[in-house]
Amino acid sequence: MRSVFKQFQQLKTWWVVGAVALLTACNMGPASFTNTDITGSSLVANFKLKDLSGTERTMESYKGKVVAMFFGYTHCPDVCPITMQQWSEVKAKLGEKGDNLQVLFVSVDPERDTPELLKKYVPQFDPSFDALTAESSEELKPLLAGLRVFAGKVEGSTPENYLMDHTSASYVFDQQGRARLLVRHNADSAPVVSDVAQILDGK
Repeated sequence: MRSVFKQFQQLKTWWVVGAVALLTACNMGPASFTNTDITGSSLVANFKLKDLSGTERTMESYKGKVVAMFFGYTHCPDVCPITMQQWSEVKAKLGEKGDNLQVLFVSVDPERDTPELLKKYVPQFDPSFDALTAESSEELKPLLAGLRVFAGKVEGSTPENYLMDHTSASYVFDQQGRARLLVRHNADSAPVVSDVAQILDGK
């Protein structure tokens, strides 16, 4: 009788260990994104640009953090402020996990987007948000080409009064700087939160 009881206890222990291992394996499984999965693509963020403090940055500067990158300009009437507000909501909904998400606003209008103007514009959406800026459009080309981002001037009524036509999606990179996710403009925040949380969890 004791032998049967002992065997039962061993089986019970093995079942518990197996169940824990199975749950761990499920948690460590591949990511399942709602937004566009660009994992393994040839897209690369190749840049050497200055942040709001004037410090030169590369993608390596953000290693260890998940990076959400959006291309825009401060004179943008609609798409840019909507997208920045979207990322503000996503970061807030991530709670403590959001501390490891770095949102970067890349200016595609270096002629008008001075460091002083960017310092007023970007942090109003979230104090932790940063900006990357170039001294010229030429300096932006490696980054735009690496991510296949379009940016072009649309002439206005005067030489100073122009718009910028640009890619409106955001790019999300994992802690090693690899492109993982493409988020369309004005996407629902709940799926974005879920997708980014998976990357933050190391999936």
